[in-house]
Amino acid sequence: MADPSTYRPAPGAIPTSPGVYKFRDAHGRVIYVGKAKSLRPRLSSYFQDLAGLHPRTATMVTTAASVEWTVVATEVEALQLEYSWIKEFDPRFNVKYRDDKSYPELAVTLDEEYPRVQVMRGAHKKGVRYFGPYGHAWAIRETVDLLLRVFPVRTCSNGVFKRARQVGRPCLLGYIGKCAAPCVGKVSADEHRALAEDFCDFMAGRTGNYLRRLEEQMQEAAAELEYEKAGRLRDDIGALKRAMEKNAIVLADATDADLLAVAEDELEAAVQIFHVRGGRVRGQRGWVTDKVEDVDTAGLVEHALQQLYGGAGPDERNESVPREVLVPALPDPAAPVKEWLAGLRGAQVDLRIPQRGDKKDLMATVQRNAQQALALHKTKRASDLTTRSRALQEIADALELDSVPLRIECFDISHLQGEDVVASMVVFEDGLARKSEYRRFQIKGFEGQDDVRSMHEVISRRFRRYLQEREQTGEWAVPEEDEPGVAAEDGPRTEEGRPKRFAYPPQLLVVDGGQPQVAAARRALDELGIDDVALCGLAKRLEEVWLPGEDDPVVLPRSSEGLYLLQRVRDEAHRFAITYQRSKRSKRLTAGELDSVPGLGETRRQALLKHFGSLKRLRAATVDELCAVPGIGRRTAETVAATLSSRTPAAPAVNTATGEIIEDGADQATAPVAAAPTTAPSQETP
Repeated sequence: MADPSTYRPAPGAIPTSPGVYKFRDAHGRVIYVGKAKSLRPRLSSYFQDLAGLHPRTATMVTTAASVEWTVVATEVEALQLEYSWIKEFDPRFNVKYRDDKSYPELAVTLDEEYPRVQVMRGAHKKGVRYFGPYGHAWAIRETVDLLLRVFPVRTCSNGVFKRARQVGRPCLLGYIGKCAAPCVGKVSADEHRALAEDFCDFMAGRTGNYLRRLEEQMQEAAAELEYEKAGRLRDDIGALKRAMEKNAIVLADATDADLLAVAEDELEAAVQIFHVRGGRVRGQRGWVTDKVEDVDTAGLVEHALQQLYGGAGPDERNESVPREVLVPALPDPAAPVKEWLAGLRGAQVDLRIPQRGDKKDLMATVQRNAQQALALHKTKRASDLTTRSRALQEIADALELDSVPLRIECFDISHLQGEDVVASMVVFEDGLARKSEYRRFQIKGFEGQDDVRSMHEVISRRFRRYLQEREQTGEWAVPEEDEPGVAAEDGPRTEEGRPKRFAYPPQLLVVDGGQPQVAAARRALDELGIDDVALCGLAKRLEEVWLPGEDDPVVLPRSSEGLYLLQRVRDEAHRFAITYQRSKRSKRLTAGELDSVPGLGETRRQALLKHFGSLKRLRAATVDELCAVPGIGRRTAETVAATLSSRTPAAPAVNTATGEIIEDGADQATAPVAAAPTTAPSQETP
């Protein structure tokens, strides 16, 4: 690990001009490339106290052994040079989007004497007009097959074209009218190029004028009694309309735009892009990346724009850049990116965030696709057996365990400002969540907010139950009422059929937190005499793994499958805990006096309130009057009466419009009311 102070540039040596900088490691490899509007403050920010840096940035500067920079004239040049260097050096600490697959595109080779229509993948070539990308190659071929009837452009390879010219006989497409057969001179090179340009115009969205022209020609042919020509034109119009129907209209103003959305979490980000041409979605593509550098949504958008449009050189016009580029967040600063895009397109480009209307609705659709892509990527990653096995082995190696932890339990504490303190326990077996084993706890040992004490209580209760059940040699105790949880669907059961709630000990116990939480869990295990369960904590802010009694954490690589699994376990425990805490808070806020009556369900509570009209009348009712309500027996009536009589009457309702106290509870349904204060308002001395 290098000390950044050993290669820090001398004071005043860094210029204040725009530029691009490179960090190199001890072997001279470029590990990070960045740009800056002013190099001096940007580079100086890397050489501050390591404790003040983001953990990923701190890892980068301690891995690097030198830094160098190149001064440029403008921020746009810096943007271009940064992208070029990232493509050239492939630095490990830069965000690099990777296609989840190579998307096919419809290409027209306008650089050839006789342009050809074909399916292409990979990098764009100069002089070729591209449309798409499409999700499947067959979708391109279906569209082309419909359009060749109207635009009979060459689709054959150069070898087939050359062979046809030699023998003087066209291929089958030339005989059936789906190729103009320039190979045998049926049309000239200029006429064939005109067909290819009309094909490109139609694919670019300029369809209305062409269809109107064909309809006029059809009507003229019919008026001149040329019915065969009119029939061919009618069929051509039908073929074009069927091709247009394959792309639904989403923007009514024939907009040319690219919509880009980002879905991200702590480790990864997914990008989805919709290509809209002529108001229709012409293509879609997506990327997934590991967030190896400290970057926000705006930074991810900027990297995605570089990846999407950076294929063209600075002096080459990029026809794939549309008039509008809609994004979820603007790069900071946005002006250089706009200028760079305008230079690539050769015209003004509107880079903005959609605020309303159809474009905002379509952006929401793109965002949902990005979220789905990220979820699908994580599902594939988590469900892969080889990946899970590697993750468990990496955890075992990093924590120096005797064997891989086939059963992992994770605990998390959740509360809202010290109220409704709860805890969760989630279980992963063989790297997969086992939701039937999840458990929930209410913290009842003390009042207030103390995550460390709460963790000690939960760990103690969980393993105390384990020890009790083990001592009973199979006779498992009835679950306590203060430990509500998810009922187990399988696993060991008691003779009465109840699921054993804590049947197995974990090989690895994970707590959400750092040294204090780990120490509390270790103390709980020591008090119970349990020494065969490995323990660690995962601190969310720095993603560090803490071990009991260690002053320094274990830092797993950001690309580690073991770290990814630990984070999944921790995040699932957090989700389960906060869901339970929110449900408890919601019940507490909406609970009434009748909710505390034992054995009184929702149906009979509603029946009582409907019969008496208000809680005040219900509280004043006798046992016999309560028994008159359908479904209420004498025993239940006595319980209701006893419970309500032990409660302190609620403060009287006040009509906020008139200020008078409302005696009849039935009036509360129609008058704006407020509870009278139970204590006098405090008076402050002026």
